[in-house]
Order: sequence, then C-alpha cells, then structure tokens
Amino acid sequence: MDARLDLFTSPVLGKFVKHLNSAAYVARSAGVPITTLELMELRVSQINGCAYCVDMHSKDLAHHGEETVRINLVATWREATVYTEAERAALALAEAGTRIADAGGGVPDDVWENAAKHYDDEQLAALVAVIAGINTWNRLNVITQQPAGSYVPGQWG
Repeated sequence: MDARLDLFTSPVLGKFVKHLNSAAYVARSAGVPITTLELMELRVSQINGCAYCVDMHSKDLAHHGEETVRINLVATWREATVYTEAERAALALAEAGTRIADAGGGVPDDVWENAAKHYDDEQLAALVAVIAGINTWNRLNVITQQPAGSYVPGQWG
C-alpha cells in the first residue's frame, strides 16, 4: 500500500507535522512516565484503527524495555492485572477523550476525578495534550493511508 500523501514532503503537512512534534516534546516534559504516555498512545491508536501508530508505539514500548504482556494486553487493560492504578486512570482518560462522540457529554467527571487522584495539574495537562496529539496523528495517518510495519524505534527522534 502506498500513502496518499507524503507527510514530510508536502509543504503544508510538513509544517503541520513539525509543529505537532514540537507539541509532543512539551507534553513529554511534565513528569508523566514515558511508558504511561506510550501505553496511552498505543491504546488510542488501536481504537482509531491507525496501523502506523500501533506499529510505532508497540515497538517504542518494547524498545523502552516494556514487558511484552503489558504491550499485548493494553487493548484489554480493564481485565488485565499488569497495570498500576495510575496507568489505569490514564488509559481511562485516553479512551474517554478519544470516544467523545460516544459519551454524549464528553469525558465523564468520574474519569477525570480518578485521573486527578494520580496526576497533578501539569501532568493532567500533559495527558490531555498527548490524547489530543495522538488523535491528530491517527487521523493524519488513517486519512492519508500511511503504511505500517517499517517503523524503527527512535527513527523520529
């Protein structure tokens, strides 16, 4: 499968991607463990059907030393016993923030309040930014049909 557009050679998308990458670095500097952020990005990408991002974040998690069982079970994190309460709160927020249309009223208060038990305001801001960012990446990749399978951990910095 060939991509419909090259995200890096298109003048418009190239600039957009550059800004998305800068925003991602800001979100990653708030003290939330990288593993938590990557688990969130993997789960959101699964929900959105973004093969490129599923490939990327599963490989990045493995590259960071994450256990295979935790990578494989993220789609069923509610039933799995391998995640901390803080990770569960972040995953719940990621799912609710991704499935906004399904909830009718947006992210439920109980989901937000549970996340707030585990993360301070700056960390919550980072979680929100990561959720918004990965949803944007998923849409870019799905709309332009970016092929999956060739990602190498660290290739984007």
